[in-house]
Amino acid sequence: MTTVWTTRAETSQDLAAIRSVTEAAFPTPDEAGIVDALRADPTAWIPGLSHVCEDEDGQVAGHAVLSRCTVDGSPALVLGPCSVTPAAQRQGAGTAVIRAVLDAARATGERLVVVLGHPNYYPRFGFVRASLLGIRTSFEVPDEALMALDLQAERAEQRAPLPQGVISYPPAFGV
Repeated sequence: MTTVWTTRAETSQDLAAIRSVTEAAFPTPDEAGIVDALRADPTAWIPGLSHVCEDEDGQVAGHAVLSRCTVDGSPALVLGPCSVTPAAQRQGAGTAVIRAVLDAARATGERLVVVLGHPNYYPRFGFVRASLLGIRTSFEVPDEALMALDLQAERAEQRAPLPQGVISYPPAFGV
């Protein structure tokens, strides 16, 4: 059976469902706390860049958020936490909601997204090793796990180069 996922920006009515999905997707409630802290931080939170996906019954099954970070002082976005209920994993829900939030960021003119995640998952969205672009963290991470995406790559020749340097994460991430 193929599930059709509907994606959209989160609304205030989704907050409890997002928390539930995030808590179900991770072994501890830490990631749900990160989402709540991002939402409460006006310097990190960007309205319209937190999306959910719903199953055919209208139940929230996945969530992805982009928040403001900087790379060497230049504005960028960080993807995550991203979560999908265990019952909906490996069925396209995560891919659908991540594509939706990246498309929303692209439509607003955002340029750079970084993610710390599974190196076999995120390249499907166009992410490459951040080190190839001169982007790094201030803490130790496996090189292949830190990735970056130029949202405007098709117009890169018309734009300034991507910023290079160290990522400054929102305080919610605790790094």
